[in-house]
Amino acid sequence: MTPAISVKGLTKTYDSGFQALKGVDLEIQRGEIFALLGPNGAGKTTLISILCGIVRPGEGTVTIEGCDVVRDYRAARSQVGLVPQELATEAFETVWAAVRFSRGLFGKPADPALLERVLRDLSLWDKRDSKIMALSGGMKRRVLIAKALAHEPKVLFLDEPTAGVDVELRHDMWNLVRALRDRGTTVVLTTHYIEEAEEMADRIGVITGGKLVLVEDKTTLMTKLGKKQLALTLQQPLQAIPAELSDLSLELQAGGTQLVYTFDVQAEETGIAALLKRLGELGIDFKDLHSSQSSLEDIFVNLVREARA
Repeated sequence: MTPAISVKGLTKTYDSGFQALKGVDLEIQRGEIFALLGPNGAGKTTLISILCGIVRPGEGTVTIEGCDVVRDYRAARSQVGLVPQELATEAFETVWAAVRFSRGLFGKPADPALLERVLRDLSLWDKRDSKIMALSGGMKRRVLIAKALAHEPKVLFLDEPTAGVDVELRHDMWNLVRALRDRGTTVVLTTHYIEEAEEMADRIGVITGGKLVLVEDKTTLMTKLGKKQLALTLQQPLQAIPAELSDLSLELQAGGTQLVYTFDVQAEETGIAALLKRLGELGIDFKDLHSSQSSLEDIFVNLVREARA
């Protein structure tokens, strides 16, 4: 099956000499939600801009639904809907006029029923005759999504889709994106909200320094790279970790009242039973314990740190 997006050996160096992308390879399958994470200046915006036909690539090839973004520019661009981060809208236009105009830009015939469905899905139907300047920031962002969907693109790019949006509206947008995915739309999003990627994405890519350092199924990523910790609240505080336990991955926290053990969930033996036995032999008693697993944010921070090392 032809992937929705195929990127091979993509590089991009700007006239200033700054190399924004360094040999990026990526395939995104049809009907998936792909989250692209990376710190500021990592190359996210350049990559998305090339995929959307806004910036010309350097070396390498990029296809959208089988259409080359350079040789078949118009065909490739017609497959794409882009929701930019900036709230750039036609202030004096009505919502209906703005969405209808966006559809016409791609040479699509008028389809009031489709536009009505898009606006209803985004809870904008009651605002269709309102001027965009009169809408709240959250509603304006919904208008941007409606405009991006007006020409029925197969691939939707969301650049920081919930920036500046309140928590309730953010969850509404997550539900909308899932509904789009369920109807077969491929969704690519960039976000600074790690929990957004953790909540929504099927796969996650991490880019830093112009290089794609990891692309992985979200669940697999959490399992492979996530660490679990066992925190034991001690009966009596310790000044230091006993020498007899120096071979274990232990850390004292909370003023010596908590002993934290980090272990690999994929290992055949977690070492917890042996740890508890050794604590008993040393006369170190605890009154409570609980376990926790690394979040996607922890994994992301560690990956970026390792890539920069």
